[in-house]
Amino acid sequence: MFKKILIANRSEIALRIIWACKELGIRTVAVHSDVDRDSLHVRFADEDVCIGPARNADSYLNISAIIAAAEITGADAIHPGYGFLAENAHFAEVCAECGITFIGPRVETIRNMGDKAVARRTMKAAGVPILPGSEGTIETAEDAVDLARKIGFPIIVKAAAGGGGRGMRVVTAEEDLVSSIETARAEAAAAFGVPDIYIEKYLTGPRHIEFQIMGDLHGNVVHLFERECSIQRRHQKIIEEAPSVAVDQDLRDEMGAAAVRASKAVDYQNAGTVEFLLNEDGSYYFMEMNTRIQVEHPVTENISGIDLIKEQIRVAAGEPLGYRQEDLWINGWSIEARITAEDPWTFAPSPGTIRTFHPPGGPGIRVDTAAYAGYKMLPFYDSMIGKLIARGRTRADAVSRLQRAIDFFVIEGVSTNLLLLAEIVTDEGFRAGRLSTSFMDDFLRRRRDRLGQSAPA
Repeated sequence: MFKKILIANRSEIALRIIWACKELGIRTVAVHSDVDRDSLHVRFADEDVCIGPARNADSYLNISAIIAAAEITGADAIHPGYGFLAENAHFAEVCAECGITFIGPRVETIRNMGDKAVARRTMKAAGVPILPGSEGTIETAEDAVDLARKIGFPIIVKAAAGGGGRGMRVVTAEEDLVSSIETARAEAAAAFGVPDIYIEKYLTGPRHIEFQIMGDLHGNVVHLFERECSIQRRHQKIIEEAPSVAVDQDLRDEMGAAAVRASKAVDYQNAGTVEFLLNEDGSYYFMEMNTRIQVEHPVTENISGIDLIKEQIRVAAGEPLGYRQEDLWINGWSIEARITAEDPWTFAPSPGTIRTFHPPGGPGIRVDTAAYAGYKMLPFYDSMIGKLIARGRTRADAVSRLQRAIDFFVIEGVSTNLLLLAEIVTDEGFRAGRLSTSFMDDFLRRRRDRLGQSAPA
């Protein structure tokens, strides 16, 4: 087992990793920018190193500074969390060259699954359903037009590298295709340094279903069931839950087997996620593989009883999985809401100092956060304050607890999305489990109609 782990991240995920390390008896090193000195992950780590100024490129994305911090402190492993360098194959490669264990998948897996066009080809060869689309990246506008005519509109143009909705355009008519490709290429180049794009058939209003997978260094891979992630705005998730009301046991077994097959096809090691689009008719298609721990991992922990961060560390240290697929089962229901420092209706970021911070508690409630009264939400980083996770015996129990917890969550000093979340969890469609990737657009449209056209979008 590792003696000391450096955490190449910040805020709540860095604190979450520290929790796991404390229970495993592993010392921790926090890295931070000069404006993050008062963060809780710095306070609770055993050691800390300032790696640069506020700008991400100068600190949390500064590979040289992070490796130097690991070497100076004698860390034998690095946990990247999510975001920042978590899916950066070059960073994982540098860790290996320096004799530091990267707590995540193999370099080749990160690189191949990070290229969405390569991922599509790999999944097709493994017998995992994929959407009709380009075999590889699109080279010319003429190729794009020919393919779009063949598979039919609407189609979606996607960046081959990266994710999070950047470099992505839905095209419903041929006359808009060329300009959409140019825009997507420019966004992809700016965000990921690679302008390559590919094309897929666009499904209108499917569900976003993802399967948590875990693989060890000995060839064992299991899935830990599905998460419903359909409630999202501009490809950014807002509420996630596990399991999904749309997935019965037969479909769960089938999709789970496909997720394991996908993982074995790339010799997957450590924690990851296989994401699918699920149609009303039960057909499903591979969307992408995320080669890291997900923001929404707590809902899977709640229903499976598996501490995913501890498992990441154990697996990276060479320990085999201590269970087989048949040893795992779903226990209860869990729903997570992301609490963000944003205007609830315009979604504009709201940086500033949190004056009052009173997180809810009570049965079935978990709050993952690094915020506190006096904490500064900085404009340089993500606007997420924390994650509110409810657990219940049934979905109705979990929803009731989530609603109660939202009502008792007090944050003053910055605008938050708590009002938005409060309306979503009381929405009739949400209560009934009628979810799809178009849920938020429909929800906001109904709200505008109810309040009048002058209401914010």
